[in-house]
Amino acid sequence: MSEVTSKESVILLLLFLGANPSELYGTHTWKIEKFSKISMPEIRSNVFEVGGHQWSILVYPKGCEVPTHLSLFLCVANCDKLLPGWNHFAQFTISMVNKDPKKSKHSDTLHKFGKKEHDWGWKKYMELPKLHDGFIDEYGSLTIMAQVQVIRDRVDRPFPCLDVHYRRELVRVYLKEVEPIFLSFMKEKRSKLMEDKTRWESLCAFWLGMDQKSRREMSREKMDVILKLVVKHFYIKKEVTSSLVMDFLFHGLNSLVWSSTTQEKILHTITRQMGKLLKDDLDSSILNALEEEPKKERETDVKNLPDPIVGKDGEREDEKRLTEFARRTLEVFILDHILCNKVEGAYKEAIALKMQEELIREEEEENLNKRRVKSTK
Repeated sequence: MSEVTSKESVILLLLFLGANPSELYGTHTWKIEKFSKISMPEIRSNVFEVGGHQWSILVYPKGCEVPTHLSLFLCVANCDKLLPGWNHFAQFTISMVNKDPKKSKHSDTLHKFGKKEHDWGWKKYMELPKLHDGFIDEYGSLTIMAQVQVIRDRVDRPFPCLDVHYRRELVRVYLKEVEPIFLSFMKEKRSKLMEDKTRWESLCAFWLGMDQKSRREMSREKMDVILKLVVKHFYIKKEVTSSLVMDFLFHGLNSLVWSSTTQEKILHTITRQMGKLLKDDLDSSILNALEEEPKKERETDVKNLPDPIVGKDGEREDEKRLTEFARRTLEVFILDHILCNKVEGAYKEAIALKMQEELIREEEEENLNKRRVKSTK
């Protein structure tokens, strides 16, 4: 028990300190000999280690509660020895290799493994007759590969989730699903902020009319508070694309050109985004991307997808594009948060104060007029 506790402590420390995602990523290939002759209801691969945890692949050759399909799961090994409260997120891909690489099957998911939910996968991974369409080779062997990425879940700001090569593979598959997450958020917030044109113009005029010192006071919000809200909004723990979203929000955050203080960071962001919205500046690239249909399923091998465009600096254009969208999403998030929670409240107070001063002025004028009338008599 003491050995397990010590190992767990090391893993938790690595995750808390933000270990490089590549250190928490690994693969395992399992070649099942004479698969067609297996009579056992379930078989398991050898145990393999990824991210400091022990894993295995579980296969039901004749299905798990679904006799028409092969069932396939990723499992935490030795789950009976797990400590109470043990749990960790993992993004993983299970692939079944076909003799024609373009026909290989890949399935991705994100799951929080724990003592109770220690295995996760697909009861209907593949219809049994399809196994003979190039998946079982001439020697009767079936090859399965697992890619596992352990992800820390106790987070309060965008963080890097994925090994760079694994991320690039997922980007090629889920690009058209991740883009709309950023773009739709920007479009929705933009529409909401500007749906009442009078309100929007009044808030902008109020903000732009303040001196720099007053703006700093207005934006005195801890960045940690805002980033926690970002994670809460975008990190949907049952959604397979959440790891990609977090990864690019992290890179988008790092790509912002900040000043030295938090207040200056927020000020820069508000001024930049307010100026863009005042000009009705929604890039044509964003509008075009919103009109494109997202990819629904992962059915093809990544080798069958178009080759990505690589820039002069070696960075892929699709990754640059997502990083830029993530950066803009963060800017819009900050703008919306400060305007709705800080500026609008101060604006309403200023209007109320102005109205009160106006009433006082009118009352004073009325009293003055009464005194003048009385003195003339």
